[in-house]
Amino acid sequence: MTAPLFAQVLGAGFGPLAPQVKALHSVRGRQRWSGQGQVLRGTHWLVAPCAWLARLPPTSDVPVSVVFVVDADGEQWQRQFGTARMHSRLWQRDGRLFEQLGAVRFRFGLREAAGQILWRAERAWAFGLLPLPTRWFAQVHCREREHAGRYEFLVDVSMPLIGRLIRYEGWLLPETDER
Repeated sequence: MTAPLFAQVLGAGFGPLAPQVKALHSVRGRQRWSGQGQVLRGTHWLVAPCAWLARLPPTSDVPVSVVFVVDADGEQWQRQFGTARMHSRLWQRDGRLFEQLGAVRFRFGLREAAGQILWRAERAWAFGLLPLPTRWFAQVHCREREHAGRYEFLVDVSMPLIGRLIRYEGWLLPETDER
C-alpha cells in the first residue's frame, strides 16, 4: 500500500501532524468532509479574470464540502463553497506538491510546524506551460491546522499591484456513512 500523498511530501514531518490534519490527509479511496467557510475576494479589476482562470469561488460565508478522491496518480479535491465549485488535482514529484487549479499549475513546498502544515508557493505556470513570475506568489500564505477538534484551513493570496486576490478559511469534519 502506498503512503498517503502528503506523507510522501512531508516525510518525517507527517508523523507530528495534529490528528484531524493527519486524518484528512490519510483518506484512502474517497471521503467527504464538510463544514463552514468564508471567502473574501479582492476588489482590484484584475481579480475577476485571475479568479476565473484559477476557478476561485466568489465572496461568501457558506457551507463548505470537499470530496477527496485518491487514485494512483495523486488526489482530486472537489471543493464546494455554497454553489461554487473549485476542483483541483494534486500530485507529488521530487518531494514537492503540485496542484492544477483551473488553468494554473502550482508547485508548493510544505513543512510541518507545531502539528500544522504550512504551504509555500515556489512556482506557478499558466496553462501548464507558461511560467509566471515567482515574485507574484511571494504573498501566498496557506495553513492547515486542528483547532477545537476540527480541521481548519486558511488560504490568503495577495499579488503585486492587485493586492488581495482571495482569502478563504474555515473548518471541516469528516462525514460518516450512516447507510
